[in-house]
Amino acid sequence: MVESNRDKARAHVVEVAARLLREQGAAAVTIRAVAQAAGTQAPAIYRFFEDKEALLDAVAEHVFAAYVATKAMTEQGDDPVADLRAGWDTHLGFGLANPELAGLLLDPSRAARSPAIAGGIEILRARVARVAAAGRLRVSERRAVELVHAAGTGAVLTLLSSAPQDRDPELADVLFETVARAILTDEPAGETSSATDVVRRALPALRQLTEAERSLLSEWLARP
Repeated sequence: MVESNRDKARAHVVEVAARLLREQGAAAVTIRAVAQAAGTQAPAIYRFFEDKEALLDAVAEHVFAAYVATKAMTEQGDDPVADLRAGWDTHLGFGLANPELAGLLLDPSRAARSPAIAGGIEILRARVARVAAAGRLRVSERRAVELVHAAGTGAVLTLLSSAPQDRDPELADVLFETVARAILTDEPAGETSSATDVVRRALPALRQLTEAERSLLSEWLARP
């Protein structure tokens, strides 16, 4: 019961800090301000968080984890490429709707240790894997994931660097189309070649095979 009450108290502090971040920006999220808004004293906050940076980490993780959970529950459609595009649009929409949070999450020092961001990338990997399985990927899945992730991050940062009225409304669309041309084939492969193409693209990632085994498998796949 004591642990449950502690968890509830910590969650309340995080939710209050998240509201301050959303409404007033990161500068407003001080230990004193959060304590006052949460109806407690600063020492109580320090029982949960070492300092303001630790509190901001918890806020970013809390809000983004909820967003990732929502994405994970999104029903898949019949077209994996359309689902990939829908994920892109959702990512851009979240970043632009939560500028202060996006600034925290896209900080490399935070992103590298965020379980929520790792979860988001896993969802992207799953969507790319479906595109590959449909025979629509012309590059490795890893390359596709990294290109989509990098372009999405860059799009959010670039758009947030300008006032809303000064943003190029077509920038995100142009970026996605550019990445799509780099990673996607024009049309799905035929049934016979699709599985072969998927295996061939996956070969570089099959680290459980030796170089000789990968080479031999590649040779077999190339045979008519």
